Amino acid sequence: MNVPAPTARRRAATVTALLATGALVLTSSPGTAANEAPARAPAPYTEKTPVSRGSGGAVSSVDPEATRIGLRVLKRGGNAVDAAVATAAALGVTEPYSAGIGGGGYFVFYNAANGRVTTIDGRETAPQSMPRTAFDGFTFDQLVTSGRSVGVPGTLATWETALDRWGSRSLRRALEPAARLADRGFVVDETFRLQTAENQPRFEAFTTTPDLFLPGGRPPAVGTLFENPDLARTYRRIGRLGTDWFYSGRLGRDITAVVQSPPKSPDTTLPVPEGFMRPRDLAEYRTIVRRATRVGYRGYRVHGMPPSSSGGTTVGEALNIMEELETSGLDELLHGYLEASAVAFADRARYLGDPAYTPVPTRRLLDQTFAAERACEIDMSTTGVPYTAGDVESYDGVCESGRARTGRQRRDTENRETTNLTVADRWGNVVEYTLTIEQTGGAGLLVPNRGFLLNNELTDFSLTWTSTDPNRLEGGKRPRSSMSPTILTRDGRPFLALGSPGGSSIITTVLQVILNRVDRDLSLPRSVREPRASQRNSQTVSAEQAFIDRYGPLLTPFGHRFAAPGAPGTSAAEIGALTAIEFRGKRRMVAAAEPTRRGGGSALVVDPRSQE
Repeated sequence: MNVPAPTARRRAATVTALLATGALVLTSSPGTAANEAPARAPAPYTEKTPVSRGSGGAVSSVDPEATRIGLRVLKRGGNAVDAAVATAAALGVTEPYSAGIGGGGYFVFYNAANGRVTTIDGRETAPQSMPRTAFDGFTFDQLVTSGRSVGVPGTLATWETALDRWGSRSLRRALEPAARLADRGFVVDETFRLQTAENQPRFEAFTTTPDLFLPGGRPPAVGTLFENPDLARTYRRIGRLGTDWFYSGRLGRDITAVVQSPPKSPDTTLPVPEGFMRPRDLAEYRTIVRRATRVGYRGYRVHGMPPSSSGGTTVGEALNIMEELETSGLDELLHGYLEASAVAFADRARYLGDPAYTPVPTRRLLDQTFAAERACEIDMSTTGVPYTAGDVESYDGVCESGRARTGRQRRDTENRETTNLTVADRWGNVVEYTLTIEQTGGAGLLVPNRGFLLNNELTDFSLTWTSTDPNRLEGGKRPRSSMSPTILTRDGRPFLALGSPGGSSIITTVLQVILNRVDRDLSLPRSVREPRASQRNSQTVSAEQAFIDRYGPLLTPFGHRFAAPGAPGTSAAEIGALTAIEFRGKRRMVAAAEPTRRGGGSALVVDPRSQE
């Protein structure tokens, strides 16, 4: 029996002809008995709708198949948590280089029944036996393709925790639509082909990965159907046996075996170092449920992800600083955004890590008095990067002159490839969920006969070990993340939910969209479309070429210098791939996804009124 409001409870063939259908086709029962053949998935659905308006619930993700699956859950009486898990499982099929059960993430939930915002930390952890010298002698580029970079996955545990606490459907039922999708296959687009081509040398470092992702020794062609029957079987077995099969059973043993002894190709020049994960690491993995971080911003409450993510504190601190700045005109507003972000990133580098291993002064970082003092560092006529970290032990909000603006910068090794989804239901519940396997393609390591890639999240630790670094490598620890699933409320009700992939530029993507929507009063679709820039306390601002062309002349007089994030025509040339839902009166919603970045996303509502 479905429970509409949240309640706690346990529980490569060418497809041109198929593309011509382009219709949303509903299937029969969402689950199958053990002795029944699985129901057929609907025909491939490739229509990307970046903006939808309406009511009754909404789903926004980077993929039309995943969005459609989540929407079907809402239409059939599931709540936002049910739909979020089903959508995430589908993204594990269609976005296997960005997400999947071999990774982790952060889940933020607004509960309409009590107005509370709660988070689930499903971040990967370092194996307990991993020594602090594990990265010595290896470069970042060598570590990303290895067993050594694989953290204990948290995605499945996140799904189970969310469904147990707030869902109305079983995990088995939530996984079945994605299993059908994996059986049927999805249509390869240019983004998937490009990502595969960019990772071909890494995939070829292993003997197993090319069998799935490089059919015939080359990336799958655009317009072909990419099937993953191994993943379909894996999803169904998890549905029958539960997550213990993953964390304590045969699948867990398969994972640890491949991490400890990666199936290295004899032809690769990469070292492919082995990892340290043991079955006990999987068996002892636990998610962490925490209250969201919270700051006020121009009449809104901004709820974010607490540590081990740095997202909630860094977004929150930057917004607090922006409130302290007096700006006049778009040039000063954008300058203030870049400087506030740089200051917050200086504090992030100094203080943020896993709170189970290092003291994180979350309350002080989000103190408005601390922000007032940090705002004193900013000169509204010129950039001051790089900034040094503030003193969270001694601050009074009073400006002092002569503060130094020099300091050693650490290389940020957090990678850009992640995925995000936003879901709301008819009862007013909201989910913002960011999940990842880190690098595009994770560690490049496919679990044999299981259909999913393992993460390389441990490269998010600082590669050089120092005792004062809050993000130093330690056994059992969660590496610092920038994932920033964020929900804004007004008078206790949701106003805007948003999140993005993009490594450490996730923080600035979320910040800039809030700036666009709240400070500039742009519509949500326009806020998402706007070109982006990311200042992470460096001498140059990473900015999309369109931002440089449009806003560079306004900002160069302040001393800002710009550099594009990646070469044109590569997947690194864009910043973020945001999804969002804005809430209007009478449960009306505007769902938005990227119109072009990363190939464009898909945002749909249950009861559409109009689309843009």
